[in-house]
Amino acid sequence: MIVDSEQRTIARRALVCLDLTDLDEGSDAAAIEKLCARAQTPHGSVAAVCIWPRFVAQAKAALAHTGIRVATVVNFPGGDEKLDAVEAATRAALDAGAEEIDMVVPWRGLRAGGEDAVTEAVRRIKAVCGPAPLKAILETGELRDPALIGVAAERALRGGADFLKTSTGKVPVNATPEAARILLDAIARHGGGAGFKASGGVRSVADAGVYLGLADEIMGPGWAGPRHFRIGASGLLDALLATLEGTEAAEDDEDY
Repeated sequence: MIVDSEQRTIARRALVCLDLTDLDEGSDAAAIEKLCARAQTPHGSVAAVCIWPRFVAQAKAALAHTGIRVATVVNFPGGDEKLDAVEAATRAALDAGAEEIDMVVPWRGLRAGGEDAVTEAVRRIKAVCGPAPLKAILETGELRDPALIGVAAERALRGGADFLKTSTGKVPVNATPEAARILLDAIARHGGGAGFKASGGVRSVADAGVYLGLADEIMGPGWAGPRHFRIGASGLLDALLATLEGTEAAEDDEDY
């Protein structure tokens, strides 16, 4: 495989911003052990692993002293749990060692006209998170309408979201460049302090390059590092490593 310098640059940038993800329903302890081992590569480590809450303690132990963060999900994937239950799940995850929380916002309520529900949900869960970053999953592919996606982004930022995340990876339409631009524009209007995460369908170096390019365009050079920019994926790591090593990547059908 012939790899040019631009592809390698994209691969290097994306690798350190990757949330290496296993949210498969059949995931088990052996899969998490393998995931944590994959997170550390000869070309550097990913930003975080993103896993089900029941595996947080295992991942925390496996990744001790690596600098790789442990992220987990709440109100996932439907986004329609009672907030009391989401608060309890968030506390339990943090107590187990989670360092980042990815929460699905009540997007169905927003679609039905309940804009305040998004702000309130984010506000309450951010209060539980404290300094731990809260990534608000907007499920942009289900909201569909650009204006509604914009409202979701604004409302999540008002609630104190540390990141705006496109998708769960569990619906037919997940991350798209169009939705990413809306989220990044909202982050820019709010001063650029919040981050952005593309999730679902980002499988290739070219895909990663699209989102990095949008971040560079809207937020300026240097913004899109792991503090502000993430890509949530399971199979992308193989493509990044193949590019950095000049080999052919294996196919991976997972879509997180």
